[in-house]
Amino acid sequence: MNRQVLLGVTLLTLAMSWPASGRQGAMGDEVPKASAQQGAPSDTVKQAPFRAPARGVLEAVAPIRLEKEAFTRKDVTELVHADPGLDWAKDVIFARDIWNLKFECKVLRIVWVDMPQPSGKMQRKPIYYLVYCLTNVPLADQKEKPPRYGWMHPEVVDEKTGELTLEYKDGPIRPVLEFLLESPEHHKAYPDRVIPLAMTAIRQREDRKLPGWSKAPGTVVRNPLLDTVQIAKKEIAVGQTVWGVATWEEIDPRIDDFTIYVQGLTNAARWKDDKAAYKPGSPLTAYRKLALKTLKLNFWRPGDDLHIDEAEIRRGQPGKPDYEWVYLPSLSGMK
Repeated sequence: MNRQVLLGVTLLTLAMSWPASGRQGAMGDEVPKASAQQGAPSDTVKQAPFRAPARGVLEAVAPIRLEKEAFTRKDVTELVHADPGLDWAKDVIFARDIWNLKFECKVLRIVWVDMPQPSGKMQRKPIYYLVYCLTNVPLADQKEKPPRYGWMHPEVVDEKTGELTLEYKDGPIRPVLEFLLESPEHHKAYPDRVIPLAMTAIRQREDRKLPGWSKAPGTVVRNPLLDTVQIAKKEIAVGQTVWGVATWEEIDPRIDDFTIYVQGLTNAARWKDDKAAYKPGSPLTAYRKLALKTLKLNFWRPGDDLHIDEAEIRRGQPGKPDYEWVYLPSLSGMK
């Protein structure tokens, strides 16, 4: 018996010995059995999460929640300017509720997509994208004290001494995310853009539907990847996880070290008034500087500009951490 015949017999034997029920797909998902009842009506629909990646693929970012983020002491600039003798308008406690979402992301990846050009022709271009997930973690699932995620509600007990208590609560959160990819070396910044053609290719790559999945009643429905606009339209319920993707195009191939800034993972912020710049009737932005708590993701691509390969992209940068928290103005003003 020659080698080809022997190989064919072996494969046929393995196929016949493998049970038809409970087969595992290439991504680790169980393929539903083909039966007459598969398309039968059902009152419940099984909701499957986004395909779980292998361990170590997702990097969780610690929010570093600080109690002082829920309150600050400032003078009421407008009142003190009108009457410097108003002592009760000085060193006033400003308190606000603060929320935090759990953020996890993959390493930055690249997908090649045929993009239309002004000439009417199609050109194949690299699209950089970042897959991430947001989770509104319930207090009951958190072991850290105080909890890292959810709502933090300050309650002022004594305004003179500044004594206050903090209450941690569950509640829905509606994030409005902003992403900005920046290269300090080349002085370039790229805001994320919704690219429908790229979204289709990314979804097919990141969460393939195996043979057997369908939209028939009673079958499993996969959670799709959402862009930043779609995520901003709905609240994230307590215990819910939402998967999203940020995309960029026309990235300079010479870029080696770059940073991705993310705003909207928390509503924590710092503000400071420039009293010298204040004038009665002037807009708030003329004298108040607002800085939002921002996640800074560092990446490194030690390659060249002739061959763009996503396998060269690394988390972190030489001498720098994978991520850090900073306070920056709104990214929409930095684009």
